[in-house]
Amino acid sequence: MQSRRYFLKSAGIMVAGAVGTIGNAGCSASRMAIAGAEKKTKPNVIILLIDDLGYGDVGAFGCEDIPTPNMDRLAERGVKCTNSYVTNPPCSPSRCSLMMGMYAQRFGKYGMARGLPLPENKPTLAEYMRDAGYATGMVGKWDIGSPEQPPMKCGFMEVAKIPPTEGKNRYICINQDGSKGWRTDIEGDMMTDFIARHKNEPFFLYFSPQAVHSPSSEVPEELRKRSKASGKRRALAGNIISVDDQVGKLLTALEKYGLKKDTLIFLTGDNGPNLYEGGSSDPYRGGKGYGTQQEGWVHTPTIISHPGTIPQNSFYEGLMCTLDFYATTAAAADIPIPTHCDGVDLIPYLKRPDLGDAHPFLFWLNKDPTDPKHRHLTAVRWKKWRLYKHKNLGWQLFDLERDPKEKNDLADKHPEIVRKMASKHAEWAKTLAPVKTASANGLPQDTGGKVPVGYGWTYAVEINNKV
Repeated sequence: MQSRRYFLKSAGIMVAGAVGTIGNAGCSASRMAIAGAEKKTKPNVIILLIDDLGYGDVGAFGCEDIPTPNMDRLAERGVKCTNSYVTNPPCSPSRCSLMMGMYAQRFGKYGMARGLPLPENKPTLAEYMRDAGYATGMVGKWDIGSPEQPPMKCGFMEVAKIPPTEGKNRYICINQDGSKGWRTDIEGDMMTDFIARHKNEPFFLYFSPQAVHSPSSEVPEELRKRSKASGKRRALAGNIISVDDQVGKLLTALEKYGLKKDTLIFLTGDNGPNLYEGGSSDPYRGGKGYGTQQEGWVHTPTIISHPGTIPQNSFYEGLMCTLDFYATTAAAADIPIPTHCDGVDLIPYLKRPDLGDAHPFLFWLNKDPTDPKHRHLTAVRWKKWRLYKHKNLGWQLFDLERDPKEKNDLADKHPEIVRKMASKHAEWAKTLAPVKTASANGLPQDTGGKVPVGYGWTYAVEINNKV
């Protein structure tokens, strides 16, 4: 694999990815010197990306049958973003877009396309933060890039190994002593371990647990019984509660080490809820499995917290998306936002909600020929309007403020709005790369970068020195 290199036009400098020179456990002398000098001004950054978390599955966003006290507490410490989106669902393209801070269609990823490489000439968010003097760590699933682009080669200096699972289970793990463990609990413990070891220097932590991805059938009864949910939703509720427990561990660790005001936190989902398992996108409709044309598939619960910097217990109703996490993180760290980023710095909007939408328009385009046809989607969001169409069918227009369930198509009543939004989408589409698939690039389809299996941590220096 070639070393990742990228050009920061805004900074006017050429930077090497330096994948073969990173120190063990955050230990290069130069980075430590930078960290020591910048600790008082550089905030820590944590991204919590929860798999298949529905808008209607979090208490802070109206859920009444699943208790999420820790996510709710995080919301009280920050801003609830009620019009937050992923621009390229499902999991793999959503994660690629977040990690690159750009529409993944710009490098040919128009749908799942697992195994499609990330662009080599642009830094991932982890690379950018590492090169700015941050200790970078990841816990959980990756599902990004090609098989030759695991997280250790994409900027993460430390990556928590995934413990071996029992048989075909995804969540029931085998500990080193032979006992059984719950994967989400183990991931939460690794998250707080990273924080404890890097509490005295700026760190960037990406926490992306397996939960709440199916199968929730593995969820133990002690988790299920903690909710009021019933039917198939009861097992999913236990999975969500387990994630909420890890958010609680995080908040406790930050308070223990005096990092509450020094840490910028993003919490969101990678796409809408799994409807087959009883997930909820209320007050919207749609989600994973079916309804992938509807709002609930792309509209995710998002919380941003940075006490002392942005308001607490407040709302932001403007249009935004996970592409913005990259730009916001860079701005918070006081480093230039790379010119490849489609996202914007959200902090001014969170401080001043009256500034309106962070993006006047948001766009979607899934036309990956290897994706299931029901996931193909062309859509635009502008103000209160959502315009979309499926394949060769006509445009449908909905007023999401009055009709969040998208029952009343207003395209015939507002042809001028349809023309405006469709025209904007066409302009945007002209800026994109051609559709690429992993198999067309000589890579095995549905095989992306992997996280090592085992116990403890993998360090980038151990992997990259073998290249």
